[in-house]
Amino acid sequence: MKRRNILTAICLMIIFAFAATGCSIGSTPSPSPDETSSGDETQKINFVLDWVPNTNHTGIYVAKVKGYFAQEGLDVDIIQPGESSADQLVASNTAQFGISYQESVTFARSSGAPLVSLAAVIQHNTSGFGSLKDKQIVSPKDFEGKRYGGWGSEVEEAMVRQVVKDAGGDPDKVQILTIGTADFLQASETGQIDFAWIFEGWDFINVTNNGVELNYIPLRELSDIFDYYTPVIVTNEDNIKSNPGLVQKFMRAVEKGYKFAIENPDEAAECLLQLAPELDRELVIKSQQFLASKFQDDAPYWGMQKKEVWERYMNWLYENKFIDAPIDVEKAFTNDFLQNSK
Repeated sequence: MKRRNILTAICLMIIFAFAATGCSIGSTPSPSPDETSSGDETQKINFVLDWVPNTNHTGIYVAKVKGYFAQEGLDVDIIQPGESSADQLVASNTAQFGISYQESVTFARSSGAPLVSLAAVIQHNTSGFGSLKDKQIVSPKDFEGKRYGGWGSEVEEAMVRQVVKDAGGDPDKVQILTIGTADFLQASETGQIDFAWIFEGWDFINVTNNGVELNYIPLRELSDIFDYYTPVIVTNEDNIKSNPGLVQKFMRAVEKGYKFAIENPDEAAECLLQLAPELDRELVIKSQQFLASKFQDDAPYWGMQKKEVWERYMNWLYENKFIDAPIDVEKAFTNDFLQNSK
């Protein structure tokens, strides 16, 4: 029997949600081309986050605060996912746009759900393995005999085992524990775990703000396979086919928002804090300063996605039997709605 990631179950839920739109969660029908905004008319749409507001989302908040959406005739409601995932809400068009991840879109496409990635929010994977400095973990080889705290995903476990094997270590000597959303620092300091998968632009900064020293191993330096797009902005196939004008307007404002965040990280951080005042100010500002150079990085324009990046990770998922067959990656993403791609 083939192994399955938690995301597979989620994606099966997406199919049912899409097939029975409006049954379990209310659906917002995709407006027809005649219903798109013109002149003084404003079109209401939903944008769903992947989790709580954070600096990965700043370009969206900038577009809201600075009026870039309004300039396009859009009234964008930024919502959090709740019981239904962002992928479910976008696939069913309850939210026309949202935040997802390359791996999640790959699982969705493999399961028949119509998600399409419109832009890479960050050009390279900014996640990796973090551990307290006194653990002396500086290579995946050092994972041997250590306890890893994760979310309980089989893909996650396979990834950990892969990097240990690639470093010449024995994956069977790594103890993999499920800690869910438990605080990384607390779990580390209490001895529950030795290392975990964290995000450099958020978790790492948050911990070091508390005066704790960490060792950090970037995933992108361990393997090209794991240098995939996370997060991405998604819509569904129906919006692209039936309402490309809406997609174009939305992405024009979003692109402007992220360009502003790249050039003005401190002011962009204030835009996020204005609409999400519950966030830690110091963390948001430092995180935004870090991400300013990461959003576009070495790409010729913000949001660009490469076919080879999608293919590498998809092939790894297929080879490790997490998907039943290769997907057509050219249907999983598009650069067509990015201004600088023309």
